Amino acid sequence: MQGLLLYGRIANAQAEFRLKNSGTTKSAAPKIIPRAAHNVSRDEFSKSALKVLYRLHKSGYQAFLVGGCVRDAMLVLHPKDFDVATNATPDEVRALFSNCRLIGRRFRLAHVRFGREIIEVATFRAAANHSDDDHAHDDEGRIVRDNVYGSIDEDVWRRDFTCNSLYYNIADFSVWDYTGGVEHIEQRHIVLIGDPDKRLREDPVRMLRAVRFAAKLDFTIDETVVKAIAQDRPLLANVPAARLFDEFLKMFQSGFAERTFDLLREHGLFGMLFPATDEQLNKDESFVEFVRAALRNTDRRVKSDHSVTPMFLIGVFLWGPTRKLAAVHRSEQKMSESQSLSLASYELSGQQQKRIAIPRRFTAPMREMLALQPRFMQMRGKKAMKLLEHRRFRAAYDFMVLLAEVGQFDSETAKFWTEVQGHSAEERATSFQIDAQPSSQRRRRRRRRPKPANSS
Repeated sequence: MQGLLLYGRIANAQAEFRLKNSGTTKSAAPKIIPRAAHNVSRDEFSKSALKVLYRLHKSGYQAFLVGGCVRDAMLVLHPKDFDVATNATPDEVRALFSNCRLIGRRFRLAHVRFGREIIEVATFRAAANHSDDDHAHDDEGRIVRDNVYGSIDEDVWRRDFTCNSLYYNIADFSVWDYTGGVEHIEQRHIVLIGDPDKRLREDPVRMLRAVRFAAKLDFTIDETVVKAIAQDRPLLANVPAARLFDEFLKMFQSGFAERTFDLLREHGLFGMLFPATDEQLNKDESFVEFVRAALRNTDRRVKSDHSVTPMFLIGVFLWGPTRKLAAVHRSEQKMSESQSLSLASYELSGQQQKRIAIPRRFTAPMREMLALQPRFMQMRGKKAMKLLEHRRFRAAYDFMVLLAEVGQFDSETAKFWTEVQGHSAEERATSFQIDAQPSSQRRRRRRRRPKPANSS
């Protein structure tokens, strides 16, 4: 990487000049780093991605890998997702690949499928309209397709961060750097392309992306971006809730959940996503400890290729405020602890939908998981044993064990529920102090009929 630094400094100086002089932005040439001067190897790219690149190139089109895959290859992080950028239109890409289909109504992309792997191919885009662009309107004049085609020199300025704006050219295996991305990768900095305030106002989700990349790559967010986030974070309230749920999944299910959590709180963004949770975190250090334990557990599971579900973490985030609200309900109404937890989690998940649109397939089981927590305290009788058969038992059990790990649930009770899962039916009956003999085999005492009174 040392050889990259010199090239990166030159490219960065050129990028700074271009960004200050908008009149030359769209036509400025990139710094082209030859194969001998960078460490990006084709061995880091999937064979499917290379097949797409080679066919496009041999057919006379420009073909580049772009974005995170080039960045991760440069960092030797073994990229998994591969995006191709080309001057071929979507229809021209489809003509080259029989295993291709076009997706997107407004912005068309080509997906080339190789078994389970999909290589996304996008045509270079530009900000300005051209006469030969692909447009379509409905009967009322609304735009239903708006593919604004351009050149690679225009395409780069639509991207968000400099580390994501490197292009790998299959023609000669060079790396094209328009924005100083190579140097920023060397410095491990997250830097926005263009004016940070303007770019965040264009798309406030870039604040969350900055945090996600910083957490994943162990990068530092550039001070210019930090200042813009502090100013513009209220704009996240205007982002569609469904889109924020997608970002939630990317941030917390990629193996860097705890670091992401820290950065979101550091930059005042977590409260924009989970306001009730953020308020409780600021008041209750034990809740912070529990959330951290859950995030560490999630990261371990992801890195071990074990399954994770957003339902569990959403339950973790809402646990603190749910317990608080449930206590209020119990003081005002006659209801069990389980009932109050169920009602409180229902109300809070409804409020949460205003910020992040969590699908019902996650909120419904989450509420069940939280409502089951008091039932673990009951370890005797048939009702207690039937808890093992509940459809949410495993999730509720894992949740309870996490509470026990941080000293917020009785460890001996947690041990009981851990051990009883491995018992036989007879052993379980003994553990729950249930008579193992079926009721049908018990001797019934016959009730004697009273003798009729003597009438004589």
